Amino acid sequence: MTAALAPPLPPAPVQALIVVDVQTAFVTGTAAVPGAARLLPRVEDLVARARTAGSLVVHLQNDGPPGADDEPDTPGWELYLPVAESPRETALRKTEDDGFAGTPLGGLLDAAGVRDLAVCGVMSEMCVSATARTALARGHRVVVPHDAHATQNIPAAPGISGPVPAAMVSRVAEWALGDGAEIAAHAADVAFAPPG
Repeated sequence: MTAALAPPLPPAPVQALIVVDVQTAFVTGTAAVPGAARLLPRVEDLVARARTAGSLVVHLQNDGPPGADDEPDTPGWELYLPVAESPRETALRKTEDDGFAGTPLGGLLDAAGVRDLAVCGVMSEMCVSATARTALARGHRVVVPHDAHATQNIPAAPGISGPVPAAMVSRVAEWALGDGAEIAAHAADVAFAPPG
């Protein structure tokens, strides 16, 4: 007789939500990530619940190079979700995949007393992963909600592989974070609390 596996417990509450590069170019129109229609309501729900709980909410906004979809001051660069500027919510511009590189993100988290945080947004294997990795390296507990990050399909590479679906790329990005990150099955599983 074998014992049945118990369902995983929901993660303990987090005190901050990092929303990575949810910019118009990446979530609307023909260049949107394939899962944008499913991603956006989940990110919106996370933001709303984090605000209600008094958690810190940080929206990261990537400054792409000239001609890129996220070139500053172009329509695609704009954040898709409105930012409710307050001591508990802000937007930070960045130029690297890692949201901590060259930004005050680390100082904001430290000043607020944030130990535990959730990371969502785009692109799974690039900016979401890089930001989560640095948060882990800084000693934060990191929760990544599986259905609240997304990326593009990887095109075929002749002699290497066929196309790789975006959902598979996102799952591999989670796996590559190792045992340090907690992967929540659903954004709805993530609970929030005030920092400090």
